[in-house]
Amino acid sequence: MSFDSQKFATRLQNVETSAIRELFKLLGKPGIISFAGGFPDPALFDVEGISMASTDVLRDAGGAVLQYGATEGYGPAKEAISRFMKAKGSLVEASELIVTTGSQQALDLLGKTLISPGDKIIVEAPTFLATIQCFKLYGAEIIGAPTDSNGVDVEALEHLIQEHQPKFVYLIPTFGNPSGATLTLERRKKVLDLALQYKTLVIEDDPYGELYFDQAPPPSLLSLSANRPELRDYLIHCGSFSKILSPGLRVGWLIAPAELLAKATMCKQFSDAHTSNLTQAIAARYLEMGRLDACLSKVRQVYAERAKTMVSGLQTQLGDAIKMTAPQGGMFVWAQLTQGRNSNLFAAKAIEQLVAFVPGAPFYAHTPNTSTLRLSFATANLSQIEEGISRMALALKAYDAER
Repeated sequence: MSFDSQKFATRLQNVETSAIRELFKLLGKPGIISFAGGFPDPALFDVEGISMASTDVLRDAGGAVLQYGATEGYGPAKEAISRFMKAKGSLVEASELIVTTGSQQALDLLGKTLISPGDKIIVEAPTFLATIQCFKLYGAEIIGAPTDSNGVDVEALEHLIQEHQPKFVYLIPTFGNPSGATLTLERRKKVLDLALQYKTLVIEDDPYGELYFDQAPPPSLLSLSANRPELRDYLIHCGSFSKILSPGLRVGWLIAPAELLAKATMCKQFSDAHTSNLTQAIAARYLEMGRLDACLSKVRQVYAERAKTMVSGLQTQLGDAIKMTAPQGGMFVWAQLTQGRNSNLFAAKAIEQLVAFVPGAPFYAHTPNTSTLRLSFATANLSQIEEGISRMALALKAYDAER
């Protein structure tokens, strides 16, 4: 006996399960090397520091952090996030943000509060897969804006805003997922000008901004708005500690105009009541301990070396069959196969060689580029990267032999 599919909500008809999560089902084979996930390397977590923070919190405020809490967030955590943002040039008070259960919940809350069925939303093409799924769930018509190695094409974006009058524009300006691209300072300023000119909301998702390799990226859209208070009604910012501290803490935040924060808080009450006081307090205490800078310095160094090894290996082993732009931060290499090769078919051959990556098509809301692929260098060590790319070269030979 099967469940009656007619009982499902109609909103589920246009949403598919995550292609990445489905790919994980294939990764249980012994000896497989995975470049598929978007996870930080657990070997780089500051377990000692987080343990110390946990001990301090439970000793000093055990009753409070183990209790129910305010939906908007645990007070000391909000203050700590405010200080963290101010150190990056974003003048944000604790009252101007709410704490979310990871930045993914922030996106879901924005979907709940802003999207009505049929609303038009502009995203980058490509963009974060879960964002496409989330916004589709609430009935959005998603429009992809073209991108290049410097982020979204702002001239094309303006034309799309003029044509579609979207409910909002969603961007990952810094070390984007999956593209790895960083929006230039000039383009960032143009995006802010467009928001004001067309009175269009812009959502800035910034989970990777601290993961730069050499030079820090341009200031965030939020930081650039510091001296332009008229922009704050058109700018929303999502942040997270998942990629820079620990995803297991599930601590993110949403910065938005007061009226939107109030609606998002109301929706969060229905969702999870509040993000764990305990993990919020641990994150806040960890920031107070001053260990994050040293931890990030190590992470940046390790990721930079891995990214360099991956790009070099792909260029050497796959040659002119693949092209890419070396990332300057983040966790991903975004590449494109040449001569009409299909990344889905290539991925199947790669799995046979016990190496995995994510084909690029799911990262497009529509009209996917089926030659693209995303590889993560974050969790594989240097020898695994080298071996994995050697396996990719074998997979390419097998794929080309059957074309």
